Amino acid sequence: MALPDYTVSRLGLKDGNADAVELFLKVYAGEVLTAYEKKTIVKGRHLERTIASGKSAQFPLTWKAVASLHTPGAMIDGQSIKHSEKVIDIDGLLIAPVFIASIDEAMNHYEVRSIYTNEQGIALADQYDREVLQCIILASRDSETFTGSGAGSSVTDADLATDADILAGALMSAGQKMDELNVPESPRFAAFKPALYWLLLQSDLVINRDYSNGGNVQKGKVWELAGIEILKSNNVPSTNINSGITKYRGDFTKTKGVVWHPQAAGTVKLMDLALESEYLITHQGTLMVAKYAVGHDSLRPEGAVEIALP
Repeated sequence: MALPDYTVSRLGLKDGNADAVELFLKVYAGEVLTAYEKKTIVKGRHLERTIASGKSAQFPLTWKAVASLHTPGAMIDGQSIKHSEKVIDIDGLLIAPVFIASIDEAMNHYEVRSIYTNEQGIALADQYDREVLQCIILASRDSETFTGSGAGSSVTDADLATDADILAGALMSAGQKMDELNVPESPRFAAFKPALYWLLLQSDLVINRDYSNGGNVQKGKVWELAGIEILKSNNVPSTNINSGITKYRGDFTKTKGVVWHPQAAGTVKLMDLALESEYLITHQGTLMVAKYAVGHDSLRPEGAVEIALP
C-alpha cells in the first residue's frame, strides 16, 4: 500500500502565492558589474588650454620666415611674417545627472554612488573623445591656413579595410604627406576602430622582427609604425553626423581612421570635470551632477590626414 503524500509547509512561499521560493534571501554576489569603461585617447594628444573666465580662447597661428642673399651695402630692413588666429568657443555646460531616491538607497544592499559617479565621468570623457576626433578629421578636410602651408589631406584605397599591408601602407603615405608639409615628425598619432587595429596587427610591416618592432601578436598590441603611435578607439566616427553643434558635423561614413599631429586640433577648457551633489528635501533624494564646460575645433589642417575608403 502506497504511503500518502505529506502536506509540506513551504518556507519560501509568500501568502499562498505560486512561487515557492519567493521569500528566500537573494544572495548578494559581493560585486557589481558596471559598464565597461571606454578608453579615451585624445587627452594630452592635442592642444589644450584652460581659461579662468570668458567664452572663448584665441589660438595664434604663425607662418614661416624666408631667407635671401644679402647684397653688400644694402639696407637690411627685416621681413613680415604672416599671422592668423583660430578662436575656439566654449560649447556650454555638458552635464550627466543622476537622481537617487533616499528610500531606494535605504533598501538597496550595496553602495551605488561611487558606481554612478564613475559612469557619469565616463560619459563625459567619452563625449570629449568623440568630439575631438571629429575635429581632427574635419581638419584633414580644411583648406590651407596660409598660402603654401598646405591643406588637410587624405589617403584612400578600396582595400584598406580588408588588406593589412595596404592599411599599413596608408599609414606610411600619411607620414609622407605630413613630411612634405614640414609637419614635425614627433609626436604623431593614428586612431582606428578595433576592427582595423586588429587588421593592422596581421601585417608583416608591423610584426616582422627582421625589420619592425611595432607590434606583438601575443600581447595584441600595435605600438608604432613609421614613427606614428597607433591607438585603438570606438570613438572614431563612422556615420553621417548631421545634428548637434555645427562645428562637429560631418559625413564620416567612409572614414576608417586618422593620423594627426597635436596642433591639428585644440580644446579650450573653462570648467574641468567636476561633480556636485545635493540632498533635496522636496524630492527626498540626492541629485548628483557631473559636468564640464569645454569647446573644441580644428587648428592646423596640414597636421591631419584622413584614412578613408574612396
